[in-house]
Amino acid sequence: MQTRNIVTNLLLTIITCGLYGLYWMVTITDDTAYQTEDHSITGGTALLLTIVTCGIYGIYWNYKMAKSIYQEMQERGIYASDNAVVCLILSIFRLDIVSYCILQGDLNRLIESDK
Repeated sequence: MQTRNIVTNLLLTIITCGLYGLYWMVTITDDTAYQTEDHSITGGTALLLTIVTCGIYGIYWNYKMAKSIYQEMQERGIYASDNAVVCLILSIFRLDIVSYCILQGDLNRLIESDK
């Protein structure tokens, strides 16, 4: 598993008017599931639930992913702050792209700890 460049993902999301952001959400979900060994939901399912619920599931998803990543970092002894509430608030105000950047940054740190 490799880390993902946050700036590249951010620019691709902006250039594609948010379409790449949907793919980014899927990859964050799948990468988090791999790192935490919690396969209760896949990226495709998370995306589908977000679309079907008109974004409401996406708000919960941001909180859940941040909390899962934080708990895994704590278990591995990696110093981290709990960004779950920050991601939740950003998502409520429709700033999901900022939340994705935070999640990807924490996920990159988690992936780097495996190496």
